[in-house]
Amino acid sequence: MNEATIGRNYAEALLTLARRADGGEPEEWGALLDAIAVAMRENQTLRTFLDSPKLAGSHKIEILEKALGRRVPSLFLRYIETVIQKRRQMLIPVIASEYRILIDESENRVHANVTVAREPTEPEQDALARQLSRLLGKRVVPHISLNPAILGGVIVKVGDTVMDGSVRRRLATLRQRMLATVTR
Repeated sequence: MNEATIGRNYAEALLTLARRADGGEPEEWGALLDAIAVAMRENQTLRTFLDSPKLAGSHKIEILEKALGRRVPSLFLRYIETVIQKRRQMLIPVIASEYRILIDESENRVHANVTVAREPTEPEQDALARQLSRLLGKRVVPHISLNPAILGGVIVKVGDTVMDGSVRRRLATLRQRMLATVTR
């Protein structure tokens, strides 16, 4: 099985636990998992510690419990224990990513990378999110990036789909049409 498939299985298990837990909030559990995943990506010492075959899984769990403390639901800690006991701790970043995908699917939500030429106002961002939500039939969370080279308009990327409504693309299309007319 590849890492994404394994990660998805573990993510599904965590989501089930989060939904069943007393006061469990799947988004909060996702934030906890994300925090561990980010720490693993950014901290070589933590990665080495978790990946070390010389340290017993119980020792790793004990250290993590002390580091995470009482702020973390006990059921979440038991889940992390299981991941470590199954020697899947290095997949925590993959599990976190798959968990986010599952949460988004269950909330009928997609993330859109939106490129604009200038910083949009809050009302413009809200209007764009509403338009995209109507178009896609899902709640859209826009992630705005600036690129003055597009001159105006927007470029939206959702998954593998790109919608290019930039002025730069329109000008390029107009140029191609004009050149095609001239060469006839």
